[in-house]
Amino acid sequence: MPVPDNKGNWSLKRGHALSYAGLMLFTIILYARPAEIYPSRLTASLALIVALATLGLFLPTQLSIEGTLTARPPEINLVLLLCLTALLSIPLAINRSTAWHEFTGTFIRCVVMFIVIVNVVRTKVRLKGLVLLALGCGIWLSFEAINDYRLGLATVEGYRVGGHGGGIFGNSNDMALFLVSIVPIALALLLGSRSLARKFLFAVCALLMVSGIVLTYSRGGFIGLVVTLTFFAWKAGQRRRLEIVVVGFLIVAIFLALMPGYALRMASILVPSLDPVGSSEARSGELFRSLYVAIRHPLLGIGMGNYAPEMSYRGLVTHNSYTQVAAEMGMAALACYTMFIITPLRKLGQIGRETFEARRHSHYYYLAVGLQASLVGYMVCSFFASVAYLWYVYYLVGYAVCLRRLYESETGKAVVLEKQTNPRHANVTPVLDCKDGVATI
Repeated sequence: MPVPDNKGNWSLKRGHALSYAGLMLFTIILYARPAEIYPSRLTASLALIVALATLGLFLPTQLSIEGTLTARPPEINLVLLLCLTALLSIPLAINRSTAWHEFTGTFIRCVVMFIVIVNVVRTKVRLKGLVLLALGCGIWLSFEAINDYRLGLATVEGYRVGGHGGGIFGNSNDMALFLVSIVPIALALLLGSRSLARKFLFAVCALLMVSGIVLTYSRGGFIGLVVTLTFFAWKAGQRRRLEIVVVGFLIVAIFLALMPGYALRMASILVPSLDPVGSSEARSGELFRSLYVAIRHPLLGIGMGNYAPEMSYRGLVTHNSYTQVAAEMGMAALACYTMFIITPLRKLGQIGRETFEARRHSHYYYLAVGLQASLVGYMVCSFFASVAYLWYVYYLVGYAVCLRRLYESETGKAVVLEKQTNPRHANVTPVLDCKDGVATI
């Protein structure tokens, strides 16, 4: 990827200032959900109004800067193909009205804002702003969860902390999924910081979010957390992997031994009869049912949003993002969705290998590893939740693509996936210092 000249580079970086402001405002509204605090027509439509205004600012600016509607990294192509399969599935849906409503609801907004993120976030300070906003939201959710538990407001099944509001954090499992995806980002900022005060701050943030995940008693969240932390530790601590694995195993074992109720709930994943409310058995039933539907309708599925009302035995969703996409949009859509997650995951790995030796001075290594762990955590948690049409993964992939584009712009080298026999002997690309006033992460 060629590096633009000084004028072009300035234009690319400083362009989209208003679009970025709109993106940040939209994200704040998405996280804060003002309509739940002050219900009114205005607050109920505020997110849509801001999204349309942001799109109205983005399109002419993008055309004037680059002459195209959008950049075309592989993730953009994959999400557009996912949109195409969704549209093609609507005419053949069991209930076309439900499919159209699902497509034109949150899903298409996720796709549009993902495209905006990829094109607008051109500097490290902009990426840092989005990441810190997500981190702040995670801290707030965790603090609220801890406070609710302290006050005895465990409203789910009598002992679990519930979600907050009716939006993307309204379900305790979905809130746990979000927190799992943010914890490794906090750890990446911790390891990448040179200030002891910042290290302490990010460590506290990570511990708060881990506590929030634990108090939800989410089985998928707990498994996702363990896998995510293991992956992050394995990648970030390459010279002490054995010690990390042993210590991690001991911590989990001691935790489960001290909290037998928690251990019993985790065991219900394998032994459904241990779940007093039967949710584990219901979910496993829906998993096999959704697999059956996907196999019976492999081309274009049964239509977005059609599984729960039309095919479920109990009116439940699939509780699995992969079978959700396969059953409702077909196998081609599943391939696009899976590659949409895996492509940035692999390319972040390439950045990690290229900056490994210079990790103490690189602004990319730990964040690349952290975002890899976030995507791995999402992949695990989304196996237990129907969240393919919601915001979580689109923001995560957006962060990953933006980090990669920043890296390519700064080094003048495109990230090409290569086979590396030993990451310590990979070709190291020097990370250039920015001298244009752009802050580092």
